[in-house]
Amino acid sequence: MPRKNASSLSTCGGIVKQVRSGDKLWSQWELLSSKSRMNEDSGPPREVASTEVHFGPMRLTQDPFQVLLVFAKEDSQSDGFWWACDKAGYKCNIARTPESALVYFLDKHHEIIIIDNRHARYFDAEALCRSIRATKPGETTVMLVVVPQICNDQEESSVLPLLNAGFNRRYIENPNITACYNELIQIEHGEVRSQFKLRACSSIFTALEHCQDAIEITNEDHVIQYVNPAFEHMMGYHKGELIGKELTELPKSDKNKADLLDAINTCIRKGNEWQGIYYARQKAGDSVQQDVTITPVIGQGGKIRHFVSIKKLCSDNNKLIYNVQSDDKYTEENSQSDSQSLRYKDRQKGSIDVRSITSKRSDAASSHNRRHSSMARIHSMTIEAPITKVINIINTAQENSPVTVAEALDRVLEILRTTELYSPQLGTNDDDPHTNNLVGGLMTDGLRRLSGNEYIFSKTCRQTEKTEVPLWTSLDGQIKEEPDLQQSHSHLAIPVALSDVPPHVAELLEDEKNWDFNIFELEVLTNKRPLLYLGLKILTQFGVCEFLNCSETTLRSWLQVIEINYHASNSYHNSTHAADVLHATAYFLRKDRVKGSLDELDEVAALIAAAVHDVDHPGRTNSFLCNAGSELAVLYNDTAVLESHHAALAFQLTAGDNKSNIFKNMERNQFRTLRQAIIDMVLATEMTKHFEHVNKFVNSINKPMTSIEETSLNSESSDGECPPSIKHSMENRLLIKRMMIKCADVANPCRSVKLCVEWAGRISEEYFAQTDEEKSQGLPVVMPVFDRNTCSIPKSQISFIDYFINDMFDAWDAFANLPNLIRHLTENYNYWKALDESKHKGLRPPLDL
Repeated sequence: MPRKNASSLSTCGGIVKQVRSGDKLWSQWELLSSKSRMNEDSGPPREVASTEVHFGPMRLTQDPFQVLLVFAKEDSQSDGFWWACDKAGYKCNIARTPESALVYFLDKHHEIIIIDNRHARYFDAEALCRSIRATKPGETTVMLVVVPQICNDQEESSVLPLLNAGFNRRYIENPNITACYNELIQIEHGEVRSQFKLRACSSIFTALEHCQDAIEITNEDHVIQYVNPAFEHMMGYHKGELIGKELTELPKSDKNKADLLDAINTCIRKGNEWQGIYYARQKAGDSVQQDVTITPVIGQGGKIRHFVSIKKLCSDNNKLIYNVQSDDKYTEENSQSDSQSLRYKDRQKGSIDVRSITSKRSDAASSHNRRHSSMARIHSMTIEAPITKVINIINTAQENSPVTVAEALDRVLEILRTTELYSPQLGTNDDDPHTNNLVGGLMTDGLRRLSGNEYIFSKTCRQTEKTEVPLWTSLDGQIKEEPDLQQSHSHLAIPVALSDVPPHVAELLEDEKNWDFNIFELEVLTNKRPLLYLGLKILTQFGVCEFLNCSETTLRSWLQVIEINYHASNSYHNSTHAADVLHATAYFLRKDRVKGSLDELDEVAALIAAAVHDVDHPGRTNSFLCNAGSELAVLYNDTAVLESHHAALAFQLTAGDNKSNIFKNMERNQFRTLRQAIIDMVLATEMTKHFEHVNKFVNSINKPMTSIEETSLNSESSDGECPPSIKHSMENRLLIKRMMIKCADVANPCRSVKLCVEWAGRISEEYFAQTDEEKSQGLPVVMPVFDRNTCSIPKSQISFIDYFINDMFDAWDAFANLPNLIRHLTENYNYWKALDESKHKGLRPPLDL
């Protein structure tokens, strides 16, 4: 009995009551008769039940599969899949629009999504597929696209565009219920169950992450693919330093027998497990004795695909050794150590030391290769780092402490041994993808890989021939000739000196000391050259020419050289941003406490660093460049790539032409001091060290000053003065300069609402463009929420302010006294909150009609 549509029902007489289920309109008559019609059309429906899947030793239970049908209009094809789902026992939803499809999917997390691509006029199926793939649950769902039937004389089209869009399978239009049912069953037993097993791996990795034993997984070529936190703690490495490296690249301990590695490889290459004692070298250079078990993992084709190593630190004198015999079997030996391990207290260091003695092998031929302990050597060193002294003091304190205190001190030692003392331990919060994406996009430099250990290279980032790069080659590959100072932008005269600035520009610059100075007006009036004019005004006011012993003409030439190497095509990282950061830096330098903390060289360094801090920025993040395998990422070893480039290029450009070399008349030692200060401030803008800089500032500047103010008899006079202990400390002045340029660099949320909204639009557009390019080039998407079709700009701004801005500016305000900035910050936060609560995703609320 063929299925009747709503129109045919009305012709059968009577009024039919209709019931809405999701986006699908069903008649009551149809709902009541669905079971009988289902039996008549395509056999008895399958009972809805959970599915059991065996995954190695795991037994996985899968609830009834959920299917989402995305069809703009109801027709025989959508009905075919609907009834096929009913027969297969799947739960099913139907969406009519891409928007409702995305809402359904994010709520239900369907295992299968079927999208109609037969009628392009209704919606773009490929765009919808990309949007779903960009979400976290969309990474593992199976997506089927329905395409129209082709005529006999019509050429078969390629499936590559569909695969590139993110679809798994193509289904040629066929409304037959059995055909639809067969397609769904094949998907369930193929792609869906494979994805189900992959998702189950997350539980296994959770167990590994919390395992107290050190776990290391390598591929068949001994390239490290995974280490757990216990391994990081034991060896002193961060996993980013290990993933992708061959074991042969890591330092080896000289305590192992010469042929031990060969013996281990011979054993595991035959598919046998090896267990024994092995010495490993930690990152700090110490050798540690480990009880190691290495298990080969057989994979596709019956070949060894991975090796899993489980490592425990040896703590007993008697070790259980498994020796490899000629017949590839193992014999257990409880070997006795050659001498007793000695535990003694080093008086000089006040610490506890352990001499570990390895066991003697039963084979008499190897008796001359006894391994002796040398762990005590570390305590005989005469040079100690401050952190080593702290650890030694805590070790000593543990001796006479109660158990609870000793356990707490163990935890302290564990924390102190981490490589990132000032960075918070970031957990994942699936409810806040904007924060997760910002943290991932701005605070990571490490390579992200699509699979295995392969680097991702884009065609635009690889040079096929090695050529000499001209001085004026920018990061994007454009060769820029030396600027003609008289002819460029001829309709607006280039000022020879500050007195030659056009009147309308000079009038606007009169307000540059005001925090609410409108940098965008200056951008318009100067034809996108605000850095030149604002730089002349500010640097002249601070006496930079006098300090550097250079002419105003040289300063003007230098500013133009720097500005021309900013990319005007970037929506955010252009010379307007540089001018804005320069303006904020100058504003901070005029505050009494900041001015009282720094000397003239510090001020000059800060202003120059602000002007050059993003020169030749490509409009892409460090993570993008690392993922793309760009030449700069290779040059700077994936570490602070852009910031290193900005600093290096600034000095290269400056020294490249005598007429723009503002440093040419400086004394050598003074120049080196100034250069180091500029480089340090530019590198401080790199976000991976954000929390380190902020926490050091709070602990070294804010807290001591608060203590001094609380004990001062004259608290009013202390508000504008900096204690001598801070002013005369080079380290503290360094922290102040870093904090100052960091705040200037991201001060947009502390500007007036009008300026803040404009900057938010510009940075969002730059992130949108990066996401577009990542998708088009097949690169990992660093910040998936910055998809121009789905992104909520208010949410992204709220996350940025909450995570990066609030604490930093509270600390900076406590030092520099900036109540107007805090007021703007509150106003902007409330502005974005109101937009978000009103469900608006754009920069501004819609106009009332």
